[in-house]
Amino acid sequence: MSTAKLGKNLLYLSQADVESVGLGMAEIIAALETAFREKGEGRVEMPAKIGIHPQTDAFLHAMPASIPAQKTAGMKWVAGFPQNSKRGLPYVTGLLILNDYETGLPLAVMDCVWITAKRTGAATALAARYLARPESKTVGILGCGVQGRSNLQALKVLFQIQKAFAYDTDPERREAFAKEMSSQLGIHVVAASHPKEAVSGCDVVVTAGPILRQPHATIQPGWMDEGTFASLVDFDSYWHPDALREASKFCTDDTPQLDYYRELGYFKDIPPVHAELGELVTKRKAGRENPRERTFACNLGIALDDFATAPLIYAAALERGIGTWLPL
Repeated sequence: MSTAKLGKNLLYLSQADVESVGLGMAEIIAALETAFREKGEGRVEMPAKIGIHPQTDAFLHAMPASIPAQKTAGMKWVAGFPQNSKRGLPYVTGLLILNDYETGLPLAVMDCVWITAKRTGAATALAARYLARPESKTVGILGCGVQGRSNLQALKVLFQIQKAFAYDTDPERREAFAKEMSSQLGIHVVAASHPKEAVSGCDVVVTAGPILRQPHATIQPGWMDEGTFASLVDFDSYWHPDALREASKFCTDDTPQLDYYRELGYFKDIPPVHAELGELVTKRKAGRENPRERTFACNLGIALDDFATAPLIYAAALERGIGTWLPL
């Protein structure tokens, strides 16, 4: 960006702008791996998110982060309101502010819905690289919304996925998901009529329903096979505590964030944390060590993910002339 514009203008990227940049999932996964390696080495700054909670299970969170190795800094202001679906509105909405790493000046404000979806799926795939069996071919998706889609997309990038089972409490949603994702990814996606069908017999399980302070605990002990990897996108909402206790390794992306949520009343009965994702990437802690382990990753969705992704979108938008310049 020219110094003439820097400090006088910022680039606004709408949701359509962000999506039209065409950033690929493989690029996002690679950026996240770099960011988590830096985190594992202690070279990032990311305070625990702070927020307000105007309604039950709703949140508005401020999420700042700085990753020196990627010359990126800024903050995301994101909302999650589970009741929005009844209003025909998205569950997650928000904006991301990207700042110039050298001067602190605001470079861009961009919609964060697409970013949040894709980077969350990428974090699941990255965790699976260290915790799932490399030959994993079958995925169970519980929750056929935005995150169900992005997680399956990301897993398909790193694994030879051939089949998926999709469960949702809404039969129409799971049928639509199965049809859409079969066509998009070229794999066989089956709409499951019972949640157990999307757990038992699967190499990877992703739970992607609404985040709830009081888990509905649908997934029971004994459902998850030995050797399966589970990604808890919805925290522990889908899981019975006894099912979680079957874990050989329970991991997360950031322990301070997990502690923050515990203070708010989430995660009342989970196993001890084996490792953070950054510790797996840097090999400070072991990932999967044998094919029989049941492994879990509860990635909370942290600012590190967003600010590994946002500069890639900004650079591509500049190159392609996407977005609207606004005066400061």
